[in-house]
Amino acid sequence: MKPTLLVLAAGMGSRYGGLKQLDGLGPSGETIMDYSIYDAIRNGFGKLVFVIRKDFEADFRVKILSKYENHIPTEVVFQSTDKVPEGFTCPPERTKPWGTNHAVLMGREVIREPFAVINADDFYGRDSYAVMGEALKQLAGKENAYCMVGFHIGNTLSESGSVARGVCQTDSNGFLTSVVERTAIERIDGKIRFTDEHGEVVVLEENTPVSMNMWGFTPDYFAYSEACFKEFLRVHAENPKSEYFIPLMVNELVTKNIARVKVLDTASKWFGVTYAADRRGVVDKIRALIEAGEYPERLF
Repeated sequence: MKPTLLVLAAGMGSRYGGLKQLDGLGPSGETIMDYSIYDAIRNGFGKLVFVIRKDFEADFRVKILSKYENHIPTEVVFQSTDKVPEGFTCPPERTKPWGTNHAVLMGREVIREPFAVINADDFYGRDSYAVMGEALKQLAGKENAYCMVGFHIGNTLSESGSVARGVCQTDSNGFLTSVVERTAIERIDGKIRFTDEHGEVVVLEENTPVSMNMWGFTPDYFAYSEACFKEFLRVHAENPKSEYFIPLMVNELVTKNIARVKVLDTASKWFGVTYAADRRGVVDKIRALIEAGEYPERLF
């Protein structure tokens, strides 16, 4: 059974100023998402599931889905604030969806096989799909055994400003022991650093593994997520800015020894359009990869 790729594409890029998932950055108008899907197909993925907002479905189907019709089966599911478990209601003042793990939950009706989760607007690189695709094939028929691609922090920074990253700790066998979201990470005087919750400056080694939201799960993850989401809502439902993130769920399962998450190493260099100023650099990096023979001039 081939794994599925679940693409989180419901968000708007507030710092970038538009629907960056539909921005053509490749030489033939390819989006970052197109490169992800091209890499997924050539590394053995058998189905695509997109999480989007209902209000841009028509635009999405014309500009995005039409490209893949003859290449791989696709499904679309919708994330909205009112999709909450029975017994809960969305507060009227809430305007944004409930976060990345809520988005993952939207795939439960159409996913029955091991699956990878990615952000639509992140360029993960060919090798990351190779290691993820191979790992997911090994997870077929298993439960409570997950994985994530651990990017080297030095390969994920923006030249236009600081970034937030899920900084990972692993045990001696390469399994995740914790992932903590750290903000305002940047390279200063050659060193990668951030300030922690105690006001202390922490320096990270170049190869420190970080989560870029490239996770591998089996379908049992949905049941855990549903239960955890209910607990989350009991505590945070009235906070209009609260978000139910994937690392929150993963940490819960890891710390309670319910599941194990293998951290997969990759030499891939992540890049993305975090800031509007990043766009030119992304276009140039894609061009360089094409000239190096990593990708064809036209993908689909």
